[in-house]
Amino acid sequence: MDIFSFITLLGGLAFFLYGMNVMSQGLEKMAGGKLEAILQKITSSPLKSLLLGIVVTVTVQSSSAVTVMLVGLVNSGIMEFGQTIGIIMGANIGTTITSWLLSLVGLESSNIFLRLLKPDSFSLVFSLVGVLLILGSNKQKKKDIGSILVGFAVLMYGMILMSGAVSPLADMPEFTGIVTAFENPLLGVLTGTILTGIIQSSAASVCILQALSLTGSISYSIAIPIIMGQNIGTCVTALISSIGVNKNARKVSVVHILFNLIGTVIFLGVFYIADYFVDFAFKNEAISPFGIAVVHSIFNLGTSFILFPFTKLLEKLTNLIIKDDHKDVDEVFLDSRIFETPSLAVAECGKLTQKMAFVSMNSIMQSLKLFEDYDENVVESIMEKENILDRYEDKLGNYLIEISSKGLSVEDSREKFKMLHTIGNFERLGDHAVNLVKVAEEMKDKKIEFMPVTKKEIAVLISAIKEIIRLTVEAYNSTDVELASKVEPLEQVIDGITDDIKSDHILQIEAGNSTIEKGFILADFVTNCERISDHCSNIAVAVIEVKRGGFNTHKYLNSIKNSNNEDFTKMFNEYAEKYAL
Repeated sequence: MDIFSFITLLGGLAFFLYGMNVMSQGLEKMAGGKLEAILQKITSSPLKSLLLGIVVTVTVQSSSAVTVMLVGLVNSGIMEFGQTIGIIMGANIGTTITSWLLSLVGLESSNIFLRLLKPDSFSLVFSLVGVLLILGSNKQKKKDIGSILVGFAVLMYGMILMSGAVSPLADMPEFTGIVTAFENPLLGVLTGTILTGIIQSSAASVCILQALSLTGSISYSIAIPIIMGQNIGTCVTALISSIGVNKNARKVSVVHILFNLIGTVIFLGVFYIADYFVDFAFKNEAISPFGIAVVHSIFNLGTSFILFPFTKLLEKLTNLIIKDDHKDVDEVFLDSRIFETPSLAVAECGKLTQKMAFVSMNSIMQSLKLFEDYDENVVESIMEKENILDRYEDKLGNYLIEISSKGLSVEDSREKFKMLHTIGNFERLGDHAVNLVKVAEEMKDKKIEFMPVTKKEIAVLISAIKEIIRLTVEAYNSTDVELASKVEPLEQVIDGITDDIKSDHILQIEAGNSTIEKGFILADFVTNCERISDHCSNIAVAVIEVKRGGFNTHKYLNSIKNSNNEDFTKMFNEYAEKYAL
């Protein structure tokens, strides 16, 4: 092989890997939040896990990426290790799709319709249509379809380049001599493992083998062990990604290696034992790209079929290899490995933000309860929740900013902005719960008692705060715009209640029925309640704006308040009547 052919081979490999990356990103954007929904359907049923593994791998076009994602999910505590075994089996099946697509390169026929299936016939058409969709459409879905088509065309063009680069090898006796050395099955397995481990893509490794098979120098007996090794080599990516994770997550890469090692031992054992008795005639025949796709599929389907009934046994074997030490470990919040699938990362952030919403609501509810019955255990619980909210805001904020550099769909981008606009408000709700604790504590220590009329006013305000926080959290977690639209009218009513309570108490002080000290304590209480309603308003507006496709909260609020909106006025009047002092 001359230097030009070698450069062409490397260039073809680069085209292939880049096309695979572009296509998988486009497919993932098309899937959007559906990828999260798919994973959420995982149950204790191994069959469902197997099918889901196939679907997810076809979606992201990489079994390595799926395994790395699983390592991150287990490391984050989002999934249990046992759930991943079926998915890994499914991922190995799903990755065979690529080899079938690549087998089209070796298609030879005089039939016009079959010739149209060859990559050099349709890849240019795909790239043209893809570019037109990317440049000529304003809709993100069409742009994503365009990316998929362009990525696929580039991938196939890379395969064509590699096939052309290795074609001169067919006439080289030296190449034939090297190839015959791989008739040793152990050497073949080792070669497939090393090659795939270096380029970290079983699809690219299979692609190179399919290109070499076009020379007619690769027999079935040579190709089969190499294909087995390629499946082992694809585990290297997950093995590298498991560095620095907890033991539970490390088990994911171990069970992936076990699956392929056991499958290789079984298939090579059966193949050579059967060959000893039957003497397979085809083993010395030249293998084609189509034959490689068949062998690749038989291995992965067969291994999954054989080992599928023994998923629990695989789990126990992995647990024996990596034993839990039952030591306390630091909480892992969100693993950066999930960045491999940005839509999933956004969805997991969404789940944690919803958890943050519940924590903040419970914190507010507990703090309001202290004004009826002061309890040190409740105070301690509120303080713990405040630490949780602080940690969530810090981790989520950094994580969401990191996600911004990834290719996100329009829907995922909107969700990301909604979370960035709300996590600070949820954290501030926790701060105000702590402030209310301090007010309740001061009232207890100083034995402060308000007049009956003030107590009634406080009770009305507490009821209104409880309703607005419930409305806000429910609206946020269900993305219910109708519920969210009820928050601002109630917030306006609460503003009026707090003003009235302050004014009434000033009159009480002037009449000598209260003291300035009580006035300060009451002012702290109502001010924190007012701030709570303000943050609820901000959260609700973010829910509404994400549906509208904008994030100008001030503009939205001004338009509502100054447009004589009938629905707003009606809701305001209903709340004003309900919480009248």
